[in-house]
Amino acid sequence: MTINRRDFLKGSGKVFAGGVALSALGIDVKPIRVHAKKLEKMEKIKKSVQSTTTCCYCSCGCGLISSTDSSGNIFNIEGDPDHPINEGALCAKGANLKETSASNEYRLKDVLYRAPNSDKWEKKDWDWTIDRIARKIKDARDADFIATNQLGQPVNRLETVAFHGSSNVNNEECFMMVSMARSLGLVYVDHQARV
Repeated sequence: MTINRRDFLKGSGKVFAGGVALSALGIDVKPIRVHAKKLEKMEKIKKSVQSTTTCCYCSCGCGLISSTDSSGNIFNIEGDPDHPINEGALCAKGANLKETSASNEYRLKDVLYRAPNSDKWEKKDWDWTIDRIARKIKDARDADFIATNQLGQPVNRLETVAFHGSSNVNNEECFMMVSMARSLGLVYVDHQARV
């Protein structure tokens, strides 16, 4: 037997109505109240605008259904059961897409820096941060770059700096970051999505 979302919501409404009738007879309806809160969310989803989209966190390209309210804010993301790749299932990254997105009000937006041997975090601006990262990489490359191996063959590599990609970037950003890492001579390059 298959059931679609609309039939599920209709059936849930009937169960809720039955629970209200039972509570009038003195029967404990706490579990029904919990279910009713879930139905409120379902009602919000029912009134929302739903759009299909694709998860950008790895090369799989799983299908998503994104629910937005009348002001365009995303309040729910779930797997698309009609998508041929994931058939409604999502990994941890896709399931938490809303929580890791820029629209999350709790997302950290400032750069926090802790100096060596310090126990205090300091807020820094992005210009300072990017300049510091660039300086650290340049200093390491200047000190440790290997132009040739023991046989005198050109290898042009840097073995003291590694690159590890993030699951919070899309495929195009990954391509640019790996290209940059390779242009610096990095040989230790890995990515979270590969694991």
